[in-house]
Amino acid sequence: MTQPQTVLLTGAAGGVGSFLRASLPGYGYDLRLSDIAPVPGAPEALTVDLRDAAAVREAVRGVDAVVHLGGLSLEDSFERILAANIEGLHHLYEAVRAENVRRVVFASSNHTVGFVPRPPDPEKAVLPVDTPLRPDTYYGLSKCFGESLASLYADKYGVETVSIRIGSCFATPLNTRMLETWLSPADAARLVHAALTAPDVRHTVVYGISANTRGWWDLAPARALGYRPQDDSESYAAQVLAEHGELVPGSPEHTYLGGPFTTVEPPR
Repeated sequence: MTQPQTVLLTGAAGGVGSFLRASLPGYGYDLRLSDIAPVPGAPEALTVDLRDAAAVREAVRGVDAVVHLGGLSLEDSFERILAANIEGLHHLYEAVRAENVRRVVFASSNHTVGFVPRPPDPEKAVLPVDTPLRPDTYYGLSKCFGESLASLYADKYGVETVSIRIGSCFATPLNTRMLETWLSPADAARLVHAALTAPDVRHTVVYGISANTRGWWDLAPARALGYRPQDDSESYAAQVLAEHGELVPGSPEHTYLGGPFTTVEPPR
């Protein structure tokens, strides 16, 4: 695939969107920004509610590719998740199909596999992308749907997607768990660029983390796209551990990939 020139970046006002709208132009992309909220410093950005199919199609019209970060990025009621992350994503893929856009980069999440046990030793075991899905929240469930929808549109309509299961994308790791799940802003741009330009991806699922010494996700599928992570959370480890300490054995953070989102709630 030749490098797309005009890319729709949805969710551009969010945290990851803020990083990418600053970094992706350096890779040669002309960004069209959209969000349901105003995008700081970008008065030309489109205000688009994913629940509005017509508005979504108008935003997609004329672009070469879509980087889709839009929707709810935190756990919420099923009704709100359904409207924004499930029905809204369907509106996006229908718009992409109708406007003949051939590549989507979909922001999936590690919460698709949140209830998968955390391997005890990342040097001896890594988590493959074909691990059976075990979502830990309605949010994680919506990302499982998103990956399945992307697979359907690849097979049925020829819309190619790279689904990136983002770990924790912040300027620096904020807690001990993030020493394993951190994706630096610079590596996020490297990974999205690779996902936009790799040939023949059909539907490819990859994990989105940096080259973390403590990471235990299999980065081979991402590297196969051309991703070359440059950052490692270990450079922050001493500071993070001094502030937060090691993970407590038996705690959700120590037991499952989804961390605190895997707290089991009693029946009502």
